[in-house]
Amino acid sequence: MICNSEEETLRRFTPLTTYLSKKLGVNFKAVAIDTLNFPQEIDNIDFTHTNSLLYIMYNRLNGLEILAAEKRGELGARSKGLVVTLKKSGITSLADLKGKSMIFGPMLAPTAFMSQTYALKELGFLIDDDLAYYDFPIGSFKHEKVIYSVLFEKYDVGAFPYYDFEIMIEQGKIDHDDFTILAEGPLIPYCNFAVTQRVDEKLAMRFKKALLSIKDTDRVETDGGERVNILERAELQGFEDVTDADFDIVRKIAKETNMPPYQEY
Repeated sequence: MICNSEEETLRRFTPLTTYLSKKLGVNFKAVAIDTLNFPQEIDNIDFTHTNSLLYIMYNRLNGLEILAAEKRGELGARSKGLVVTLKKSGITSLADLKGKSMIFGPMLAPTAFMSQTYALKELGFLIDDDLAYYDFPIGSFKHEKVIYSVLFEKYDVGAFPYYDFEIMIEQGKIDHDDFTILAEGPLIPYCNFAVTQRVDEKLAMRFKKALLSIKDTDRVETDGGERVNILERAELQGFEDVTDADFDIVRKIAKETNMPPYQEY
């Protein structure tokens, strides 16, 4: 799954791919795929790295089976979506939000659209009825674009994952005190690795064991001869064992918000 851009995704995950190839004696190749192209590509893939919404879609449609979730940031192997505005906007409640403009992240990013739509609906706020209009970013690094769109007042409110908010604060790109969090979605599993029906169960279990055993000191030599820290390059803290049942909360939210794989037209 392309995260922020194809270049950024391959830079992060190629060392991990090299490590797994050497560890398991299998010639793995990392391929960056846009989320919209997964339906055409899924039957040609052995292992997937996706977000939790894509996992439940292809678990239902193609028999994808979960292996492990990645740990990243304060929430570890979990994630949540935020609805955020600038403090100086004067928006302090959902009543104030009515008639305003909002920008969401990518629609298939579960904590950039689905999570926020669900959280607002639970509070009695319907985005199609109560907002003046809403929009989605284009191009790469979409979550950052949403945050900057709020910061520079192009939109009144933005929807983005907690992790991206957290990391931009840590990097000094934004100041937490400039923003007000109006709503947040429930904790759901973060991005994850899964296996398709093409793969032998023994190899799948070896792959899972290799992921879960990676230490923060493990390094691998890249094709260019550079030795890099695997987790540091992937911008991860490690992996956590999860089960398919952990994704039932994602299924619930997808059903409540008419999202794939349960959408009704």
